[in-house]
Amino acid sequence: MSTTKRLWRWRSNPLRRHEDIVEAWVVLTVWVIVAFAGAVAGLVTARSAEHEFAEQRRHAVRAVLVAEAPHGVTADRQIDGRVRGSVRWAAPDGIPRSGQTLVDGGLKAGASVTVWQDDQGRLALSQPTGRAEGHVEAALFGAAAALAVAAPVFGASAFARARLDRRRMARWDQEWDLVGPQWGPKTG
Repeated sequence: MSTTKRLWRWRSNPLRRHEDIVEAWVVLTVWVIVAFAGAVAGLVTARSAEHEFAEQRRHAVRAVLVAEAPHGVTADRQIDGRVRGSVRWAAPDGIPRSGQTLVDGGLKAGASVTVWQDDQGRLALSQPTGRAEGHVEAALFGAAAALAVAAPVFGASAFARARLDRRRMARWDQEWDLVGPQWGPKTG
């Protein structure tokens, strides 16, 4: 499609109506808003998610199971088959700490397990999101934010263009009622 066909609403034309000019501005405004506001919302959200994932980065440390981890039907099991168990580990500052995390069921007291802690030595129940997964999730959050901005803008545009079409059709009907009888007798 040539550029002149795409930009027909902007050309001077005796058949161009006021609704055509308004529609041209609506379309231009929608694309500008979607391009800039969507991009800004997407980038801000992606950066915020990246920052949040970076703060949640955890480090694997070795811990010792303090008490035997329950095993069997009576154990309070998670979906992945792990159970809560008491562990003891050394925080980044070297101070020994203890707490509860998810471990494999049936382990004996004194067993060595891997636990996850943040930079302050706080224990996490699960393995953190990896760096690559964090980037992908941040990008998905950014795309969702851009779509969340674009969807209502496109919806408002569709509504405005439908109203303009309705006005164009009503005016066309009025003009047809004026011109139609001049073309001769009606059939039927």
